[in-house]
Order: sequence, then structure tokens, then C-alpha cells
Amino acid sequence: MGPWLQLLLLLGLLLAAAPASSKPPAAGAQAWELASPELREPARFALEMYNRGRAAGTRAALGAVRGRVRRAGRGSLYSLKATLVEPPCNDPTVCQLPVSKKTLLCSFEVLDELGKHMLLRRDCGPVDTKTTDDKNETFSSFLPLLNKDPLPQDFSVKMASIFKDFVTTYNRTYDSQEASWRMSVFANNMVRAQKIQALDRGTAQYGVTKFSDLTEEEFRTIYLNPLLKDAPGRNMRLAQPVTDVPPPQWDWRNKGAVTDVKDQGMCGSCWAFSVTGNVEGQWFLKRGTLLSLSEQELLDCDKTDKACLGGLPSNAYSAIRTLGGLETEDDYSYRGHLQTCSFSAEKAKVYINDSVELSKNEQKLAAWLAKKGPISVAINAFGMQFYRHGISHPLRPLCSPWLIDHAVLLVGYGNRSATPFWAIKNSWGTNWGEEGYYYLHRGSGACGVNIMASSAVIN
Repeated sequence: MGPWLQLLLLLGLLLAAAPASSKPPAAGAQAWELASPELREPARFALEMYNRGRAAGTRAALGAVRGRVRRAGRGSLYSLKATLVEPPCNDPTVCQLPVSKKTLLCSFEVLDELGKHMLLRRDCGPVDTKTTDDKNETFSSFLPLLNKDPLPQDFSVKMASIFKDFVTTYNRTYDSQEASWRMSVFANNMVRAQKIQALDRGTAQYGVTKFSDLTEEEFRTIYLNPLLKDAPGRNMRLAQPVTDVPPPQWDWRNKGAVTDVKDQGMCGSCWAFSVTGNVEGQWFLKRGTLLSLSEQELLDCDKTDKACLGGLPSNAYSAIRTLGGLETEDDYSYRGHLQTCSFSAEKAKVYINDSVELSKNEQKLAAWLAKKGPISVAINAFGMQFYRHGISHPLRPLCSPWLIDHAVLLVGYGNRSATPFWAIKNSWGTNWGEEGYYYLHRGSGACGVNIMASSAVIN
């Protein structure tokens, strides 16, 4: 059986596993839309990026466009298939012979967050114009795209079966061409996960997660926080250290100080979840009541940070003080995109008096956590795209403490089979990691966990 015939059969399996739904897609769902007016703006942006640097008279023109959108609030990821027509080359200084106009078939991925566009992927190849009509489109017209990003040689029916299970488990629906691309991304990601697994010095297991069909660039752009690595120096006062010897283990989840795991969705709002988690714990310790607090208030009303495009915990603490407190999740619910600020001081249930930066010494961090409560920290998220369970301990060069890009919450620490760990509450839902939690090696400064530790102060 030829490789392409085998691929066609595999695609048939995948499409059968994910039938089209007649219901409108929920936030984060996927659906193909043919020639939708909504696709015009991202398609024009993709064309602009394609033509960047080209002289007048050599720029391509946009032809037919089709695509799908994966949406969460006002954040959208567009996957586009478009024909581009390049003008004929008649300049004798450039072309030895006159060349007729050329039609290309291109695959673009455009991220739109808060009205800002970003081109995540561009693959273009020549195509026979006879096969590009939507009504008569054939799989062969997309072979140039696949040839530019070939599947691994060991791609097999077993890998297709794993991908089929992924599609079913995470309720993915793809068009046939999107399925072929995502299957290629998935297979490459499995190779990446195996490499991360081989280099990890802890007990973590890496493999299939709900992010396994995303490229590294897509994952980083949509879910992580690029502002953290460029954070300024100390802008909060240093906390007084806790001098007590920390107990051998501690877990605030067992003591009622931690709310349920939340889900930030397709929005780089981890900074808000990290801070509300810390404030929830501080309020519980001071007032004896655990309240789930509003991240959406911070997205909408913190004018220093950038909502889904990232932010800093230090700015969020300042915003809470300036606003006069935080509303609860029930009163100001999460939408996962920027809205007009609708904070009401009358509805604020929690306030803070100050914020402090904590020691970079992990022994002192453990002592502070055990006595004072959960801690907001920022880490390098290397490997987390494929993390399933266990204690992660990446090699330091792979998980540099100076490239932190994700804010989370330390809720405890301990040892598993003599391996010391931090218990970390993440904000990617309970269907990631160990029921939403991440376990990271403790005592080695792994992934910069000790670089940006902070807490609110409630008197």
C-alpha cells in the first residue's frame, strides 16, 4: 500500500470518529465555515504578511478563502486555506523567459486576540487551478502542503489509532485537510514528548494531553504569558522571612484554603488566576472563609496589564488595592476575554492591604508557605504541554529560570519516594495533569519556580 493511500485511509478513520454536529460550537469548539465574511480580515492580514517585503507589481492577490475558527470569547484562532495568485514575471532583468501567473494554495493560521493579529503558520505550494474549486476540491490539491511538512517515517496505524482516541476524548472535529495537518502536528508532538521524557530527571510521564494537536508556537501564544520573562526588578517590598523550620510536608488543599481548579481557556490570563488563588488563601487564613474570587475583574479593570495577552502578579495586586477589592466569581464571572470594567465596590467581598516579594531560597519559601498560605509564583512552562502526571524535573538548560512564561500557585510540598516536590495549582482545567495539578522538583530552582514568588498581605 502506498504511503498516501495509507494516509487517506487513516484520514477516513479520523473523520468517522468525529462526525459534524449541527449544533452551534461552544467556546473553544471548532467548525468549518466556507467563504464566511468573518474570514476576510484574518485572510487579508495573512496576505499582507505573505507580501511583506515584495516590490509593487510582484505581490500576490487573494483568491478563494475557506477556513474554520476556534473561539473563546473574543479570542479567535483562524485556520485558513486560501488560493493566492502571483502576477506574471515579465521583467527581463529577473526572468529569462516570460512566466505566466502562478496560483498557490496556502495554509495559514492567524491568531486574533483583542483585535491584534499574529501569523502563527504559513505553508504555500503550487497547485493545479483545476482542483481548487470548493465544489470539486480533491485531496491531491493539498499534497504540496503535506510534502512541505512530511509525516515521520514511522507514522503508523498505531499512531493513527492514538490520534483517533485523542479526537474522541477531547471532542475535536476537523475538516479532512485540517485533520491531515493536525495529525502531522500530533505525530511530531509525540516525538517531542518522547524526547522530553528521555531527558527528564524526575518521575513525570509525558504524552497525550488536550494540547497535543497544537504546535509549540500555537500553545505558547494562546496559553502562556510572554510578559513574565521581561518583568522588571523588585517593585514590591521584601516580606519578613519565616524563621520556623518548615515541616517535612504541607498541603493547603487539606486545610480548606484552596478553591477548585479553574480553566483560563484560550486566554493568556494565568497571572490573574495565580493572584486570585493567593488572595483566596490569604483571606481564608485571616477571615476563615474560602471564597472563589473573580479573575475577570482583573482582566477588565487592571489597566496596567494586558488581559489575555499577559500580565504581572505585582500589577494585579496594585490593581486590587486601587479598585478597592475583588468581587466573587459568582458576582463577576469569567468570560476569558476583555470586557468593559463593571466592578462594583458594593459587591467587593475581599480586599488586600499590601503585597510582598518572597525569598528565592526554597527552604524559606517552604517555611513561609506552611505558615502563611499558598504562594503566587511564575515558572518556565517547558514540557507542560505534554505533562500527564508525576514529578517533573527538566534539565536546567531546557527549562531556564530566566525564561519564565506561566504564573501558577504553590499550594504545598512534600516527597514522593524520596523525590521532593512542589504541589502546583494550574489553571488549565481538571482534564490536564493530575486533576489540574502540576508537580515540580523542589530544591533545585527547577524552571525558575523560586524567581518570582509573591503574596498579598491582608491585615
